[in-house]
Amino acid sequence: MILSRIGGPLSLAFLGFCFHANAASDVLRLSNSRLQIGLDRDHGTLVELVNLATRHNLLEAAESQPGLWQIEFEGDAMPLKPGDAQAFQVVRLPGKPAAARLLWTGFTGRATGLQVEAVVRLDEELPVSRWTVRALAPGAHGIRRVHFPRVGNIARQPQERLAVPMWMGQLAADPRALLSGKTGQGARLEWAYPGLLSLQCLAFYAEPGTGLYLAASDTAAFRKTFVMFGDKAGSVGCETVHLPEQRELSALDWQLPYEVVLGSFGGDWVTAAEQYRAWATNQTWATQSRLARGVVPGWITNTALWLWNRGRSDAVLTPAVALQQRLKLPVSVFWHWWHGCSYDAGFPEYLPPREGTEEFKRATAAAHDHDVRALVYMNQRLWGMTTKSWSDEGAERYAVKGLDGKIQPEIYNTFTRQACAAMCMGTEFWRHKYAGLAERAVLDLGVDGIYMDQACTSLACYDPSHGHPRGGGTYWMQGFRTMQEDLRQRCGPTAAGGRQPVALAGEGCGEPWLPYLDLMLSLQVSKERYAALDGWETIPFFHAVYHPYSVTYGNYSSLTMPPYDDLWPAEFAPKEPLRLLDRKFSRQFLMEQARAFVWGQQPTLANFLPAHLEERKEEIEYVLKLAALRARATTYLLRGTYLRPPEFRAPASMLEMSRLSIYAGQQGGLTEFKKEYPLVWAGAWRAPNGNVAVALASIADEPMDLALTVDPKYYGISPRARVVRIDELGSQPMGRLAPKSALKVTLPSRSACLLEFSR
Repeated sequence: MILSRIGGPLSLAFLGFCFHANAASDVLRLSNSRLQIGLDRDHGTLVELVNLATRHNLLEAAESQPGLWQIEFEGDAMPLKPGDAQAFQVVRLPGKPAAARLLWTGFTGRATGLQVEAVVRLDEELPVSRWTVRALAPGAHGIRRVHFPRVGNIARQPQERLAVPMWMGQLAADPRALLSGKTGQGARLEWAYPGLLSLQCLAFYAEPGTGLYLAASDTAAFRKTFVMFGDKAGSVGCETVHLPEQRELSALDWQLPYEVVLGSFGGDWVTAAEQYRAWATNQTWATQSRLARGVVPGWITNTALWLWNRGRSDAVLTPAVALQQRLKLPVSVFWHWWHGCSYDAGFPEYLPPREGTEEFKRATAAAHDHDVRALVYMNQRLWGMTTKSWSDEGAERYAVKGLDGKIQPEIYNTFTRQACAAMCMGTEFWRHKYAGLAERAVLDLGVDGIYMDQACTSLACYDPSHGHPRGGGTYWMQGFRTMQEDLRQRCGPTAAGGRQPVALAGEGCGEPWLPYLDLMLSLQVSKERYAALDGWETIPFFHAVYHPYSVTYGNYSSLTMPPYDDLWPAEFAPKEPLRLLDRKFSRQFLMEQARAFVWGQQPTLANFLPAHLEERKEEIEYVLKLAALRARATTYLLRGTYLRPPEFRAPASMLEMSRLSIYAGQQGGLTEFKKEYPLVWAGAWRAPNGNVAVALASIADEPMDLALTVDPKYYGISPRARVVRIDELGSQPMGRLAPKSALKVTLPSRSACLLEFSR
């Protein structure tokens, strides 16, 4: 049946229409057993999104609603919207699941001849709908961006939350305040994928209550943006913005090459992560991840503790050996400022090392004698625009260009203000350049792996001379795959004289990079140390989906002021590099380590000096204690699947917090603030054999008595499951779970343990 309202009378065929509506209704409805959607019959605007389990409509009535789509064309400032159509039709598609096709036609002027078609299908089992869109108009301008589907006026609920997998993940406790903007006139928050958005989803929900779930089922990693927007009246909405591949601007017959998923859930961000995980872990990037395939170098998975120091080998490798001797477990090095150029300015002129080639090689060989391995820093997309090589090699030609055809300079170094350009991963020139530099570092200098800074990001490039589609597409990920394959082949065991395969790490988290990176740097466990308070709290969203498929590490957790690159201007250098911080910040240090432990990351310690073993003995011993415990529990904390931690009550405390990074202020400036945090942190994990463990870490100065509410049904264990406590003293049986009784646990001051539940 066809409904035609715009440009003609209401069709009598609507009287037999299969939506749950009648002729007097202004809303057309489709439903399955768990979700109902309602479409405004005049323009196809989405006006209802009802969770049938709770009967809650996630959308509220309003005088104005954003249209279901918006199209931006090349060279045209005004976007096209559904209201510009002279006719709208909707046809119910036969069969199951329930589905409909929506068609907008009769555009005039610049869009004469255009047809926009959308199809929505409800899932047979889940409370979600799946959307696609197509634009047909031979001879029209090329499409630049498509906003689809657009959802407005999300209904207000008490205790709203917004969970976004921005790399590791972040949670806003008052999202409407963020979306009202600093001036109260409304704000727009965008997260690009693939890139800072590590997963293709977000969740807006009440805690506890019903949530809105937005996702995409794109396995090719096309470029897109997830958006939340608000206005001065307090209304909020969401949309997904797609960047079509622009090969021929004069031809327009474009169809979204994947589905957008829009629906509901009941629970919290963990529920949303589990819903996404059910789909995501069956995709190629998970099944072909390097950890799942067992090809991550053994020294990476065996690392008990990472040391993140900067500078010459005596400031990096020597402390690592000392730390390993104390820990008596493998310590590996995450090494910045080894290179011959200044940081964030002289890239990619990394070679020769700043201490000289021969001295560097001797130092790495000596570290290998102590079984200490090293990842060295090499930014995988920046080229300093003031370097000699920039002009000598004509690098500008291969840099990312914006819509205006120009480079968008990036300035990170606040001391020199020297600009860098992002190089296009879609060009063979840059891929060959970077792989060649990495090859020399591995084969000539003897390093064990490359830390590819800014790896889990991508950019839209509009340079037509690069040979890739302008703007959107999959060329960035295809280019990265090609580059890492070339790099690994160059540095393979045969080329490296029998050495272990090269290890590749990347900054941040990102599902498309899982088949290409051996480990991912995840620094948001210490976000407060490098970023101002912004209304977001860190959550392990990415880990909740992909923990068994990736190795994560990283922490800014440090006992000292930041280091200073001796190749930077001397006038900005601090008087006391690496000066110890005030002890009042010790709990911040412990919290950063505790979060990394319970969230399943490899422990990392920054700016360590051997003197800290005595000068800050309590803090260092806490790190070593967590590292040793984690090394005994990798079946959970490396190979385990994330579960919602059990409920328990623990006191919170107002912590003294420091914010400082290498660019936190001139002369090593430090910002202080206070914020309340829990004194006990928890995570839960299911091992590959089905057993479950709860990880607990206390940062309190006194013993903590806890009563944990364990849900055997959720964890998939017996209500009378055996419980074993694993801590620094070994393993001790705790008896069995008692139905309807809390599990009581005592944590000594500044301690950690795992509670293991056998199936």
